[in-house]
Amino acid sequence: MKTHGIILSVGLSLLVLSSCTVVRQGEVGVKRTLGKIKPAPLMEGAKGFNPLVTTIIKVPTRTMNIEVRQPLPSKEGLTVQSDVSILYRVDGQQAPKIIEQIGRSYEEVVILPVFRSAVADISSRYYAKDMHTGQRAEIEKAIRELMMTQLKGRGFEIESVLLKSIALPAGLSRAIEEKLNAEQDAQRMQFVLDKERQEAQRRVIEAEGIRDSQKIINEGLTPMLIKFKTIEAFNKLSTSPNSKIIVTSGDSPLMLSADKM
Repeated sequence: MKTHGIILSVGLSLLVLSSCTVVRQGEVGVKRTLGKIKPAPLMEGAKGFNPLVTTIIKVPTRTMNIEVRQPLPSKEGLTVQSDVSILYRVDGQQAPKIIEQIGRSYEEVVILPVFRSAVADISSRYYAKDMHTGQRAEIEKAIRELMMTQLKGRGFEIESVLLKSIALPAGLSRAIEEKLNAEQDAQRMQFVLDKERQEAQRRVIEAEGIRDSQKIINEGLTPMLIKFKTIEAFNKLSTSPNSKIIVTSGDSPLMLSADKM
């Protein structure tokens, strides 16, 4: 009798445990009873149910990441390989409808096919080189917006589409690299030319300054000023203690040292 009691207790305990589940944060529960989906989602917390007729399906509502390696067709007909991250989340209020209409494999059934259609449509509008430049953000935004349009009302929010590890065709990669090198060489040459041009302008300005200075001096040297400066020079020479001979015509002195005579 004791053995039967223990077995009964264990069986009841297992039944109780199997009839309870916990819905954690970042997910909702979808109750299916006798094959019918309940329209209201189960929020986080412990939930009891009859395991004989009911199943609780847990659907994550936090941000999910799908990694895809996708060939991208370009406008000129080339194929660019890229690793793509699709960040999306499920609207918890619409989780029962998603499970009812699509099932648990909604990534493979809906999100990935919509992504492949959108990325082929958008990438074919751009040249391959655009996917490797600053236009990548523009392409990502356009893919996301097109996906949101196609998934509107279905309970999915596409947060971001990120193009990573863009692999251009070998010939195009070399052409882009050569173009960048040529642009850098042109920029360096432009820098040298600008520097030489600035130096030439500096010399012109310097020459103009010297010319203007000489012009001002020449215009200021009147005969009276020259005679006045000559008289000043004579006065300074006359007060000098050194022996010297001054030869002059009265206009400008010529000084000879007496020691060298």
